[in-house]
Amino acid sequence: MKKTTVLQVCVAFVLCSPQVMTGSPVDCPDQDTAGTSCSISMEKLLERAVQHAELIYRVSEESKLLFDEMLISNGMNLHIPEGNMCAPKTVPVPLSKSEIQQISDKWILHSLLILAQFWIDPLAEVQASLENYENAPSALLTRSKWMSTKLMSLEQGITVLIRQILGEGSLTLEGLEETSDRFVSSNILETVRRDYSVIYCFRKDAHKMQTFLKLLKCRQIDKENCSLF
Repeated sequence: MKKTTVLQVCVAFVLCSPQVMTGSPVDCPDQDTAGTSCSISMEKLLERAVQHAELIYRVSEESKLLFDEMLISNGMNLHIPEGNMCAPKTVPVPLSKSEIQQISDKWILHSLLILAQFWIDPLAEVQASLENYENAPSALLTRSKWMSTKLMSLEQGITVLIRQILGEGSLTLEGLEETSDRFVSSNILETVRRDYSVIYCFRKDAHKMQTFLKLLKCRQIDKENCSLF
């Protein structure tokens, strides 16, 4: 109970702070008109990206809890086996220290971009769907909109990191699974099941993005003291 209360206070601050609501990992006052250069330091850019990912993950945790409470208050039990709920793993997570040491910065950056781009449309669809619920909590609506907007900002930040670290331009990633067709349904219960699945599964991938960005920051900035990974 105490843990939930602390999380709610933290997320409430995140959602109500104008600076956090309008901030972006790529806010650059000296950015050129084409958006191809940025005077912000690599360290600051990585710090902002990590903070962004941490906030997104926290809000996704809160959104899942709010959705659970909404289902309980309406006497709904979706009976969804957790192991079968999520889409096939888009990006595998290195588990051992040796696996982590073997992955490249390029792999990390491309994996981050895949994850961000994979969830942009599903989150936008959930946001639109929740607005049609008769009794969706306003807190859940606010958070779903926030996650959708902030994930697009994070995707822009990842693109800048790819350009800065790898010297690559815009990437067009192929092979991303389309989630829209998989989730389309006119049945109310299936719609609720779809929306819950998106929030539940996005929460897991949001944690991946947070972890990958922390690892990248550790490698780029704290090279000699990167013992955590």
